[in-house]
Amino acid sequence: MTTWLPWKIAGKDFRIIRRKKSVLYYLVAVPIVMAVLFPSIALVLTDMGSVKDFAKLIPYLNSYSFFFVLLPPMLANGLASYSIVGEKLEKTLESLLATPTTDAEILLGKSLASFVPVMLSVWLGGAVFMAFVDVASYQHLGYAIYPDWTLAAVLLVVAPLACLFSVEWSVVISARVSDLRGAQQMGGLGGVLPLVALFGVLESGVIKADTLSFLVIGVALVLLDAVLYYFSVATFRREEILTKWK
Repeated sequence: MTTWLPWKIAGKDFRIIRRKKSVLYYLVAVPIVMAVLFPSIALVLTDMGSVKDFAKLIPYLNSYSFFFVLLPPMLANGLASYSIVGEKLEKTLESLLATPTTDAEILLGKSLASFVPVMLSVWLGGAVFMAFVDVASYQHLGYAIYPDWTLAAVLLVVAPLACLFSVEWSVVISARVSDLRGAQQMGGLGGVLPLVALFGVLESGVIKADTLSFLVIGVALVLLDAVLYYFSVATFRREEILTKWK
């Protein structure tokens, strides 16, 4: 594999995303809103006396941090689902597939085009979340509670791997479905719902929302990502896309 070719493919998609202001606003606004919304509710409850001890909120804040694992798949689904179907709609797919690039390079480039902007926006939201909570925790406890190892595991391990899983799944679907709406629906079904189910398990208390649990989840996602990537390369049908998509 030639290293620069996937980045060249991704660069073309980066330029398209940059031109679509609504997509940029969506990528930036959603993580920031999510980073401020729940902590604000928790702080209001604290000030109203519904939660007497701010320290008791910390486990709930750690659980809420899993939203930064759910956000990447949700944000990436639209971008990744559009990756190949969008090329077909813009009538540029044939020229891309006719280039002397391997299937692995095309799939990696398309994955990078969704992964990089989504993770940058999620890390921005994570920084806002930490800053917002730390201001409040310093007022109530006299010290900042973030960053800690649990949130580091979420933002630096689980969130990127969850994003990669969703991106790879959506790209696989995009390469097999010629309809954009179908690609988005099927991409969201397989790339987001398993993580939503995992969040439900965490909230139920079956699995603790701590550093070790997030690292174990990260190991599982590494295996899933590797299997899905090799599956996508092995089953990518360039000739079928060129000849049968209408």
